[in-house]
Amino acid sequence: MPLRVTFRERLAAAGRPLAGMWLCSGSPVAAEICAGSGLDWLLVDMEHAPQGLESVLTQLQVVAAYPVDAMVRVPSNDPVIIKQVLELGAQNVLVPMVNSAAEAAAAVAAVRYPPRGRRGVGSALGRSARWNRVASYLGDGDEHVSLYVQVETAEAVAAAGEIAAVDGVDGVFVGPSDLAASMGYLGEQSRPEVVAAVRSTFDAVLAAGRPVGVNAFDPDVADAYLAAGASFVLVGADVTVLARGTEALATRFGADDPPGSSPS
Repeated sequence: MPLRVTFRERLAAAGRPLAGMWLCSGSPVAAEICAGSGLDWLLVDMEHAPQGLESVLTQLQVVAAYPVDAMVRVPSNDPVIIKQVLELGAQNVLVPMVNSAAEAAAAVAAVRYPPRGRRGVGSALGRSARWNRVASYLGDGDEHVSLYVQVETAEAVAAAGEIAAVDGVDGVFVGPSDLAASMGYLGEQSRPEVVAAVRSTFDAVLAAGRPVGVNAFDPDVADAYLAAGASFVLVGADVTVLARGTEALATRFGADDPPGSSPS
């Protein structure tokens, strides 16, 4: 039984940047709607969204019916959680808050079987190998998984080239919001100093021969980062699309209290 190609192969073959969005609601219905949108990839978020293993599994199953790549952001660089997410059948994993080459190497070890890593062996029990229906999964399991790490602190920016150069890191994703906060500019991810740090990270990652991605909900900001070398971007989220869409309806049809107003 063949598995899908990883995001690593998809990026290499695309010949263009890949656009995606976050899945944060935990809703399989929302996941299916987004999967059929024509976007290239979807990121199921376990770090900031109320999602557990069962929710992630359901969304992976739903999204699998569509020609879109699914990635899972785990809540932390924890080998146990990474192992569990892999066994759910996630083939693409994003690890947040990676600040050094050593932390990147730990993430690589978590997604690889011994002797190259320390991923636990449970292929007969998990969706990852389709309950041992994928021939030779243990022998080539590493080829079925792609790993991306997130640079989102000033410390990580300084080490971006070293992080990207770690064998087994398939790409680096930049998070401007947390980066702005770490630089003392909470909520100001468009501040020139923050943008300069993002672009500095781009340069270091690209120089290491790895693809770089970024979170950018503003279309103009996304275009600027694409022009600077980003090859994968997240341009929205299910929850923000719903929030802004319903606010627009309320504004258009005369709601008494605009969003954020205090009740009288």
